[in-house]
Amino acid sequence: METPGPFRGQRIVGGNVALDLLNTQNGAAGAPPEDDVLTDYRDLLAWASHVGLLDAAEERRLRRRAQERPEEADAVFHRAIETREYLHEVFDATARGKPLARADLLRLQRDAAEALAHGRLVPAHGTYHWSWADDPDLGRPLWPVIHAALTLVTDGPLDRVKGCSSCRFLFVDESKNRSRRWCSMDDCGAEDKMRKYVARRSAARKR
Repeated sequence: METPGPFRGQRIVGGNVALDLLNTQNGAAGAPPEDDVLTDYRDLLAWASHVGLLDAAEERRLRRRAQERPEEADAVFHRAIETREYLHEVFDATARGKPLARADLLRLQRDAAEALAHGRLVPAHGTYHWSWADDPDLGRPLWPVIHAALTLVTDGPLDRVKGCSSCRFLFVDESKNRSRRWCSMDDCGAEDKMRKYVARRSAARKR
């Protein structure tokens, strides 16, 4: 069996950190995932650092704690994967205009209550926001993800959550006319246009 390599990064195109977690699985639109950039708790920490949820010092502390408590770290990682699965159901249904499953909403409600129990309100630019900085719990990378998912569901813009036309990535469409079709014009957008160009050329030659 091939040994999984270290976390290799991932394009950040979701517009919401909860969607960015869902986008750690690659594959074609509407198809099962073909690849996963998260293979263990270390990958989860590296991803959280990659998207700005952890600073370097926090990542090092949690990495050391995970080495001291490998079973707990493994349990947190599997919970992260389960969280990704049910949140994908939530936001994939949203992107397709389907009603959200009550069981998924109840799970999000319970997880959000736990996440907020770990957080604290801190001042920021004249208001306050939730922070999980320096929380020693190994679940630390998950709390802001769950809170971001809850905020997207409750405050929106839920009606702007879309699925890429080419891959399984989800994103918040922030374009003025809501016309965004791809997770990234530089990747899926360019590939889709190239496929259509090749198809047009092929059809023209046949004629």
